[in-house]
Amino acid sequence: MSMRVSTAGMHAATLGLLLDAQARLARTQEQIASGRRINSPADDPIGATRIESLTREIEAGRQYMRNADAAGSRLKYEEQGLADLGGALDRVRELVLQASNATVDPDSRAMIRQEVAGRVQDMLDIANRQDGQGEYLFAGLAALTRPFERTATGVAYRGDQGQRYQAVGDTQRVADGDSGDAVFLRVPGGNGTFVTEPAAGNTGTGVIGVGNVLDATAWPGGTFTLRFVASDAWEVVDSATPTPNVVASGAYASGQAIEFAGISVEVSGQPVAGDAFTVSDAGRVGLFAALDRLVATLDSSTATPVERAQFQSRLAGDLVQLDQALGHLQQVRAGVGVRLSALDNAVATQADLETDLESLRSSIRDLDYAEAVSRLNQQFVALQAAQQSLARVGQLSLFDYL
Repeated sequence: MSMRVSTAGMHAATLGLLLDAQARLARTQEQIASGRRINSPADDPIGATRIESLTREIEAGRQYMRNADAAGSRLKYEEQGLADLGGALDRVRELVLQASNATVDPDSRAMIRQEVAGRVQDMLDIANRQDGQGEYLFAGLAALTRPFERTATGVAYRGDQGQRYQAVGDTQRVADGDSGDAVFLRVPGGNGTFVTEPAAGNTGTGVIGVGNVLDATAWPGGTFTLRFVASDAWEVVDSATPTPNVVASGAYASGQAIEFAGISVEVSGQPVAGDAFTVSDAGRVGLFAALDRLVATLDSSTATPVERAQFQSRLAGDLVQLDQALGHLQQVRAGVGVRLSALDNAVATQADLETDLESLRSSIRDLDYAEAVSRLNQQFVALQAAQQSLARVGQLSLFDYL
């Protein structure tokens, strides 16, 4: 059985070869023009899928870096605010030390009070600062709400306790700020463990210090009252009701330590029978409440020995409260510094990762020009051959064999 190939069949087959050669040549030309080996999924389905995955990873990394930049910018605003706040508090502390000097006259103390009040307003302005986007730094998640407002009863906080976090890596999130509650309303009170306070009705000249902690595990918390049963005898009672329990007692000597419940306090001067001082848990206090109390202390009268004793007791407490505020702000500022360092590391990590991913994507997607040009030349020769073959097939006739 013999098989016959028609002229039309030969023409169609040769045309198909020509079209294939043209398609291959066009694809190579497109690759050279774009500089990419893969321009569509048809070029390499597996490679195209891998390129798409790598591109998503690269874009995610760039978004992480944008998040880190935004968080870093906001934290730098906060860090500057905390630095300015610390400077203002340092100045207030200097003024308090001046005011505690017994040689300061009432007029000078009034000037000190006036400057302290001005510094408090400066700090209130700092607490209401905004970042470059117009959002309040210390409002928590309520970033568009002015966080602090002076009212008839003191400074009120209008923000919340939230923190906004920015994703700066697949598993890493960094807070881009601190709430006003954390910065301004949670300052450790007194010496950090307890607070001392003279009773308003004292008639002697006893002055109580801020005290020291001897054994923190022995301090039960609560409120104790150091009362003088005579000018030379004292006792400490707890706050039990209806009858307080005496927990310690002794003879009084000015400046001598009075120890009870794991702590020690000192009273100097000359208290009289019936004078009392409270010793209670420190807890947390608001910075502006403490500053307002300081301004009130500076505004109090010191005309009599009793008033001067009250003034010295309260001013000593105000001074240690300022030290607590400065320490608290330093801790917050240190936390900001840690986060800024973490952001720098995150950006550097993402930049290195992007370089690696770009290199891998390039190795899959980009064209080897030397190989492509060589292939282009071969395909051009093949196309010319196909064209010549098609031309010869088109000229074939039976008369050519007669």
